[in-house]
Amino acid sequence: MLHLAIINGPNLNLLGTREPHIYGNMSFEQYFAQLKNHFSSVKLDYYQSNVEGELINYMQSCMGKVQGIILNAGAYGHSSIAIADAISAINIPTVDVHISNMLAREDFRKTSFIASKCLGSISGLGMTGYALAIQYFIDKSIDNKSPDQ
Repeated sequence: MLHLAIINGPNLNLLGTREPHIYGNMSFEQYFAQLKNHFSSVKLDYYQSNVEGELINYMQSCMGKVQGIILNAGAYGHSSIAIADAISAINIPTVDVHISNMLAREDFRKTSFIASKCLGSISGLGMTGYALAIQYFIDKSIDNKSPDQ
């Protein structure tokens, strides 16, 4: 069974109440339940922290356990070389997800320290970005299986 970790960074615990005009009205816990239901053939873990070091510790704890990480580092994506280094160090395929369109926001949000360490980035498609990342990992998993598996 494909096993993925979804990791959210700072202030994403406030989804559903934080700037609903940008982030929507649904909490991530509600959306995560929908993801687990929709992708029932995938084992999904979820972790959120507002603390950079805790995010890095969790990412490191995923080594040998998950086949992929879906990371919304929040503002740390624009400021954390340490998280970028962790992505490189753990050697787990990672997809960078942002709910809002970073390129349509403030200039400082247009720089990402982590994007170049990730397989790809999904930005501006709301919570759907998480589902697209999961589907990517499913498709990649199917593509990597030989016909006799």
